[in-house]
Amino acid sequence: MKVLLTTLLFFVSYNVLANDEPYFPPPAEWQTISPEQAGFNPAALQLAVEFAGNNEYSGEKDLRVAILKGFRAEPFHKLLGPTKKRGGPAGMILKNGYQVASWGDTRRVDMTFSVTKSYLTTVAGLAWDAKLIRDVNDPVAEYVWDGTFDGAHNSKVRWEHLLNQSSDWSGQLFGIKDWADRPPSTGGLDDWRYRELREPGTVMEYNDVRVNLLAYSLLHVWRTPLPQVLKNKLMDPIGASSTWRWFGYDDAWVNVDGQMMQSVTGGGHSGGGIFISTEDHARFGLLIANHGKWQEQQLISKQWLDMAIQPSPAHDSYGYMWWLNQGQRKWQDVDNEDIFYAAGFGGNFIVIDRSNDLVIVTRWLEPREIGKFVSLVLDAME
Repeated sequence: MKVLLTTLLFFVSYNVLANDEPYFPPPAEWQTISPEQAGFNPAALQLAVEFAGNNEYSGEKDLRVAILKGFRAEPFHKLLGPTKKRGGPAGMILKNGYQVASWGDTRRVDMTFSVTKSYLTTVAGLAWDAKLIRDVNDPVAEYVWDGTFDGAHNSKVRWEHLLNQSSDWSGQLFGIKDWADRPPSTGGLDDWRYRELREPGTVMEYNDVRVNLLAYSLLHVWRTPLPQVLKNKLMDPIGASSTWRWFGYDDAWVNVDGQMMQSVTGGGHSGGGIFISTEDHARFGLLIANHGKWQEQQLISKQWLDMAIQPSPAHDSYGYMWWLNQGQRKWQDVDNEDIFYAAGFGGNFIVIDRSNDLVIVTRWLEPREIGKFVSLVLDAME
């Protein structure tokens, strides 16, 4: 009888996967299938899991210290928003939505740094779907007319430039000057302050001030705090927990329609950003992997997500705040160029491989090892 039941369970799981119907976990639950049922070599998959656990991010667990050390080359850098001591390595591997492997504390809420950017660009996609943004090629000054986008240079900035980090917007936001964020390794304050501005759309530069400017601009468009938009339109419908939070800087409060609302950050560079569990990351990743559809609900349009993972003119490995496994940043160990991912300081990743129906979430992995780790997961597939 036991053999018969085991055989029946195997064929049920096999048939579910063979039908290519993704599994969407209900709130507070997640169905697990064995590596064999998902088409993995168990021993090889275990090697990948052990690799993630054995290659922990080498920075301090006190993230206040890690942040200040990691960005100490920036003039005037300081903590402006909340932080949280981190946990140890954690992660999940999903095949067609089913959990195949997990490690660490997958329900622990941790900072996620620039993985927040991929949530932020998704909120922009929701605004585009709702026609609050008519066209990504519209000048942002047509929507935000408080002076932030005034001037010969800044008036050229379009939504797409903010989305792919090629705006070279010049100015100060919430007390932080754009040129003080990740300045060049050569020169000094005057060189950075009086640099020649690049034509918007021509040069990609990773810059949190301009990412936070996107959040500020979206706040003006939604006229509702962005965490509420994300919660109501995405996180609640996909069954995310109530434990995640999205913070801004302590002084980033904006008067919108007579109400004070906090403008959130796109990362934890100076504190703030999204604090979230591995399991909630995995739900978000599964939604994106399934082209924005959760069960029968199209929560964000496939068209937007297709746009978001196109290589940018200014950087062939970057879309709308999603990294692409192609171009100059392609992982040496992974040939699959259809993979795209969210990445954050300290080794936080959501990796999406639609060709293999995989979502991989890993926390606090030594960042330089992400390609090797993903290659071990892919090599474990039979």
